[in-house]
Amino acid sequence: MTKNCFYLLLISTFFTSCIPVKDLVYLQDKETTGTKTTVSAVESKPYRLQVNDVLSVDIKAIDPKLVAIFKATETENSNLSKSESQLYFSGFTVDDHGNIRMPILGEINVIGYTLEEVRLKIEKKLLEEYFKTEANIFVTVKLAGFRYTINGEVVETGTKTLFKENVNIMEAIANAGDITTVGNRKAVTVIRQTPTGVQMNDIDLTDVNVMKSPYYYLQPNDYVYVKPLKQKTWGTGQTGIQSIGTIITLLSLATTVYLLLKN
Repeated sequence: MTKNCFYLLLISTFFTSCIPVKDLVYLQDKETTGTKTTVSAVESKPYRLQVNDVLSVDIKAIDPKLVAIFKATETENSNLSKSESQLYFSGFTVDDHGNIRMPILGEINVIGYTLEEVRLKIEKKLLEEYFKTEANIFVTVKLAGFRYTINGEVVETGTKTLFKENVNIMEAIANAGDITTVGNRKAVTVIRQTPTGVQMNDIDLTDVNVMKSPYYYLQPNDYVYVKPLKQKTWGTGQTGIQSIGTIITLLSLATTVYLLLKN
């Protein structure tokens, strides 16, 4: 009887403590089997600027000397050659009133605007107050890096910066070194600050249909949290071999304690 109980305990622990492969594989097609499906990702909406965003504004003209006074720095290097810290100090930060403060142009309200709308706004102001159309003013407005924060069961937590226009959740996780074995890929939480308040949503990265989610594409300043699986709390091991090793260790300990007490 005791022997049967031991085997039952061993088998039940083995199956409940191991992490199934299906919980580790991303973007599985769970609705169909054996057929190739195409899933169209949801088009990401243009990001609307918020307080503390840092903008990189570049103004060009036929004669570079004409626009030099409108620039925060006199360097002629492109923004691609600047480090993240340089972009932070040479960029224009959106203040608590939703404005950026530029040389000569002064304060410009940008809160709630898209980057394209800010570009048109600055370009219009330059043409109305300082230049003629013949000057061929060319304005570029970008975020000084796509910033997001990731925490929980990933290899590298913290605030990350990618120099891209659009970043999806898979790219963000890959940039953090991937989710660990004990990370719950079925419940990755995305916390997003919007003009109407904070939104929080869980997405399942093991399902290919996650690409249809409005949270598949991140927005700047999103917070991503990867929850741990229950196997981490149990501490019995992530694979069958580890689980068996844990069980053997516990049984050896129990046997040792029993023999000591018996003697």
